[in-house]
Amino acid sequence: MIERNITKLIHERLGRYPAVVLVGPRQCGKTTLARSFGGRYFDCEVDGDVARLDAEWDVVVKGDDLVILDEIQEAPDIFRRLRAAIDADRDRRGRFLLLGSVAPALMQGVGESLAGRMGLIHLSPFVLPELSDERLDDLWLYGGFPDGGIRDSAMYPVWQQDYIEAIVTRDLPLWGLTAAPRLMRRLAAMLGADHGSTFNAAKLGESLGVDHKTVQRYCDHLEGAFLIRRLPPWSGNIRKRLVRRPKVYWRDSGLLHGLMQVQDREDLYRKPFAGASWEGFVIEQTLRVLDNAGARAEPFFFRTSDGHELDLVLEWQGKTWAIEIKLTSNPNSAMIKRLHRVADHIDADQRVLVCRIAKPFGDERSLVCDLPRWLKELQTAATT
Repeated sequence: MIERNITKLIHERLGRYPAVVLVGPRQCGKTTLARSFGGRYFDCEVDGDVARLDAEWDVVVKGDDLVILDEIQEAPDIFRRLRAAIDADRDRRGRFLLLGSVAPALMQGVGESLAGRMGLIHLSPFVLPELSDERLDDLWLYGGFPDGGIRDSAMYPVWQQDYIEAIVTRDLPLWGLTAAPRLMRRLAAMLGADHGSTFNAAKLGESLGVDHKTVQRYCDHLEGAFLIRRLPPWSGNIRKRLVRRPKVYWRDSGLLHGLMQVQDREDLYRKPFAGASWEGFVIEQTLRVLDNAGARAEPFFFRTSDGHELDLVLEWQGKTWAIEIKLTSNPNSAMIKRLHRVADHIDADQRVLVCRIAKPFGDERSLVCDLPRWLKELQTAATT
């Protein structure tokens, strides 16, 4: 079993709250990680487990063992009983570990029943620090899902295609989305083509034959299933006009590549969206590493109407971080000057160019480095 960086954070939250909710996409490793904590395990997608939990409820909640409830969104009636059990003994910590495959915004029972009683943690597929620096290109191509190719390359890209099909045809309807699977497949493909671009719901709706509000609702569900990320624009007060629409990314690079029919690494480099794929991969790895460390950072992108742009802006630790991402091993002086010039618009405290350079360089205010070095810098900053 590959050790997950988020394990320490889960232990800390279990020591602080009666319940911890661990959310993340299906098959990202939630069950394997949760069962490593020991305790009593119930899968809420299995009728027998739900019946056993119901029959043994009083014994289970009064016992000393950690109670693990998997796919909790499939048994919403349990939330009310959990609240009563927690309120009956509010001083006990670390009693319940709840696992969910949809975001709390779609799990109304969590927000309404367990507010103030739970710690919320996001688990992602693998990040580079959980593997090794040598697996960088494998992780970029296959994505981080344990069964998607990172452990067995023969699984890619069929696993990714089957995964998206299962989400569209089974999970999204179960989670309340009434859209036809055929339409959602088209939307998924269109979002793949738009990866790294500004999100235009009206344009997508016109192609799909629905209105922009419907597209927004469909994308809310895709975002709630941890498939896409809509990165909001930075909106500070500067003299230049700013782009106001978010940018859209597929969160897992392997799912993007499977969707876009990328066959292997050589094929990926031939694709016109290779740079956008690398950009989204670096952004997602950055945000996942911060999540795993329990760091609260607000991510944005920055773009003015006349073309000044930063791929990622982080509001973190009371500072503004300006981050530019390039798929090159030979960054030139023009790139670095451009980074500083745009970063000056937002008075960025730290400036970072993430590329594929072999030897990093910089000073106290700026850094030019590869992704492994950048993630190590983040981990160090998050723990000091």
